[in-house]
Amino acid sequence: MAADTTDLDTIRERAERWLADDPDPADRAELRAVLDQLPGSAAELAGRFAGPLTFGTAGLRGPLRAGPNGMNLAVVTQAAAGLVAWLAAQGGTGPLVIGYDARRGSRAFAEQTARVATGAGRPAFLLPRPLPTPVLAYAVRQLGAVAGVMVTASHNPPQDNGYKVYLGAELGGELGAGAQIVPPADAGIEAAIRAVGRLTEVPLGPAGQILGDDVVSAYVARAVGVLPAAGPRGLNVAYTPLHGVGATVLTAAFAAAGFPVPGVVPDQAEPDPDFPTVSFPNPEEPGAVDRLVALADSTGADLAIANDPDADRCAVAVRGEQGWRMLRGDEVGVLLADHLMRRGVTGLYATTIVSSSLLRAMCTARGLPYDETLTGFKWIVRAGGGAEPLVFGYEEALGYCVAPEHVRDKDGITAALTVAELAAGLKAEGRTLTDRLDELAAEFGVYHTDQLSVRVDDLRLIADAMARIRAATPTSLLGQPVTEAQDLLPEADVVILRTDTARVVIRPSGTEPKLKAYLEVVEPVVDGDVAAARSRAALAVATLRTEVAHALGR
Repeated sequence: MAADTTDLDTIRERAERWLADDPDPADRAELRAVLDQLPGSAAELAGRFAGPLTFGTAGLRGPLRAGPNGMNLAVVTQAAAGLVAWLAAQGGTGPLVIGYDARRGSRAFAEQTARVATGAGRPAFLLPRPLPTPVLAYAVRQLGAVAGVMVTASHNPPQDNGYKVYLGAELGGELGAGAQIVPPADAGIEAAIRAVGRLTEVPLGPAGQILGDDVVSAYVARAVGVLPAAGPRGLNVAYTPLHGVGATVLTAAFAAAGFPVPGVVPDQAEPDPDFPTVSFPNPEEPGAVDRLVALADSTGADLAIANDPDADRCAVAVRGEQGWRMLRGDEVGVLLADHLMRRGVTGLYATTIVSSSLLRAMCTARGLPYDETLTGFKWIVRAGGGAEPLVFGYEEALGYCVAPEHVRDKDGITAALTVAELAAGLKAEGRTLTDRLDELAAEFGVYHTDQLSVRVDDLRLIADAMARIRAATPTSLLGQPVTEAQDLLPEADVVILRTDTARVVIRPSGTEPKLKAYLEVVEPVVDGDVAAARSRAALAVATLRTEVAHALGR
């Protein structure tokens, strides 16, 4: 009991010091209320002071709450001061451009970042309103900024927020211009953040210059320019931004490209930080697109499209014999790649180690350069090291980059436009996206992918599962010997298992408290019977899921 009391006293002292330096009266009142409820609130206080949010290659992301282990004005002030100091130490010149979504705290965090920048003598530009992340990534390049900050938690739960950093050409280089940071920049910024002194002594200037809508118009014009000027546009689309910020930009882009304006799910059209109609604002989650599918069905839409809340991801649903179904990210990825290839777009095609192997097979057959990276668009846009110009990259988590010279990150708006272009062209021929997937399967075989995802409350469970798979690596899967067991430590916490017809990639999620296993089975098509091959592959993946779950102790 004495040790517990000592620990509580230590945390209480840390909390009091934090309170004295916290610039936000509301956060100070929140934390004071927790202190006043001690000892009953000891666990909550310990969680808030378990450690600071760590600035990594994904920036910051965490729950909105007072204290160092949460997203709040104090943490943002410290992060901004560290970032600005690091930019100065690197000799970076030019303005900082800042975007934000419609989550709680996003605008205040963006404005505080601008104040820290201007207080340090660096110009700061704010996007004119809550806008998609790809608009910020575009603006970094368009405005010649030294760096960009996007305040967003993407598709995380409503109680979260986050802080992503992009570098301009001066510090990011040719491949990293307008892209998210990679090591060693993340470690350098983290060190600069930890070196920030008292927050009350961080100089603050004005809240930057608010940009006009011309930056949004320029983004839309460039997005439309991704498509050929001519081509079918007769396509009816149902759309949802999932209470996020994508609707105005996407509908403007569709109209400018000559498509009918998509019908938007009415009660999900406007930004709402509560995300009231979904249990989890991620189009990959069960039930998230139920309203979208209902709208598509009732309006006779040809296609259904969803963006995640910051519109950097794009989900696609198609009508089939059994009703509407959501295409997997790998299916959309290979459809887009195939479409660009058939359009004559040459250059490097890239994806990640957890995506389908089909893109590799397509590039090999068609004589196009291919590269495979670690997960994350910060790696995809740097694929190949610049030996070949990147023309397309995707990751299975619904992220697609169809025009790296436009946005050097995943972009749910241009992806939606390109999917619509492909679908409209197929419709004009009396075909569908599903038909094209079947044609690819007949040519290359069925590459069936799935995912085993385990959400946890205790991150130690993820570490335990990774340790278990390394200590007792399966020697067979689906009755076939494991021909390769690859451990990517220390570069990445990833284990890859391969047989002659299957692949499993196991890793912790980089943005959520999840353990993920990515499953793939390759099944040849015999006598042109794609349906039979798909059935065999689906059964094999179901078996593989059970075997992998057992190996992980689930």
